[in-house]
Amino acid sequence: MNKAPRRSPRAIATGPALLLALMVVGCASPRATPAQPDAPAAPAQWAAAPASHQAESLAQWWQRFNDPALTDLVTQALRANTSVQAAQAALRQARAQRDAQAAANGPAIGFSASTQRSRNGNADTGNRYQAGFDASWEPDLFGGNRAALDAAEAIARAANASLGDVQVSLAAETAVSTIEMRSLQARLAIARRNLAAQQETLQITQWRVQAGLASSLDLEQAVTATEQTRAQIPALQASIGQSLNALAVLTGKPPGALQNLMDPASGIPAPPADLPLAFPADTLRQRPDVRQAEAQWQAALARLSATEAARYPSLRLSGSLGLAALGLGSLTDGASVVRSLLASVSVPLFDGGALRAQAQAQQAAVDQSQANLQGAVLNALKDVENALLAIDGNRERLVRQQAAAEAAANAELLARQRYESGLIDFRTVLDTQRSLLATQDSVASTQATLSADHVRLYKALGGGWQAEAATAAVR
Repeated sequence: MNKAPRRSPRAIATGPALLLALMVVGCASPRATPAQPDAPAAPAQWAAAPASHQAESLAQWWQRFNDPALTDLVTQALRANTSVQAAQAALRQARAQRDAQAAANGPAIGFSASTQRSRNGNADTGNRYQAGFDASWEPDLFGGNRAALDAAEAIARAANASLGDVQVSLAAETAVSTIEMRSLQARLAIARRNLAAQQETLQITQWRVQAGLASSLDLEQAVTATEQTRAQIPALQASIGQSLNALAVLTGKPPGALQNLMDPASGIPAPPADLPLAFPADTLRQRPDVRQAEAQWQAALARLSATEAARYPSLRLSGSLGLAALGLGSLTDGASVVRSLLASVSVPLFDGGALRAQAQAQQAAVDQSQANLQGAVLNALKDVENALLAIDGNRERLVRQQAAAEAAANAELLARQRYESGLIDFRTVLDTQRSLLATQDSVASTQATLSADHVRLYKALGGGWQAEAATAAVR
């Protein structure tokens, strides 16, 4: 009669544990993947767009202004601004956390070694040496670990999009600040030209008063107008200095570093004549804030899946293989080999509703992130439409103001000539000079506003940000 083969104690010990784990796991129901709702649809075209336009690349849109100083400042800001550096560090952190989560989903193997010296009462001192490898692994039975990794990957994408949002906003802010600073310089030049003309008028008025051809009232009015214009100059100079300090900080430099950089003769950066637009659907794909909101929504969905998976049993496998002996020389004997294998299962039975509450909280987070995504899409569409309306309105406004400024210049010239000839009173000269200063100042301000409107349009369209390029730039 043949004897049954003898089963090892290790097999006897681990067999029931594995069987129990498989029975419990088999009785559990797989979790359902949360359905992803549809994002708001983009319109086919922009409501305020011109009748004909072509979709063009918006990468490095600041070069379209053909202003070397503006291009240089934006380039410096994107490279050295502290907000960009902080966003880059946040992206590196998110990527490292994603890699850590990916590593945690696989088996873990470690090595340990120990030596022990002990003595019990009057017995001889004993030594024990041990060395070996330990391994453990938790199979992803219900996708909880995979969901956690998906959440980490979505967070990394959100950090990448956040970096892009910082870059797009920074480029626009630097460009607008440069345009505003140039506008202040242009307005300063206008004030100085008008001051020179008023000083000439003041000199003529003094001569006429001395000759008895004008009253002292005319002289006082001329002095008043001249000093009022002169008072605008220090205010404009202070604003220019403040703008240069702001630009210095944007480019990562201390205040005062750009005081001698900008040439007033360069003029206000002019926007390009054409108007490149991206179609609405393309805009939503390349807007970093929309991409960030989408990634955050996907992360919330993944966290919800991980939370639901935590409500099901979990299986953990661990084992060790090593050597243990009372002497170093005995470690190489076959009898010193120590092996162990452990399978454990954990089943949540009663927790007072904590897991259910966590799932409900995470579902609320999903709803919140979905609402944020819808809001980001609607705001993106609104930003583009508002920028287009502003460009259209300010273009028409600038044409009218330029015509008014040209007429005011002609009127001021005629008024001075006729006043010198004694054909009109001095009040008419003052009125024409005030009108000339006001209209020229308005033209400079509107030119800057129109250029800034184009910058805001480029920002609203996504600013040429590309997720792949941003990913490659941060290592």
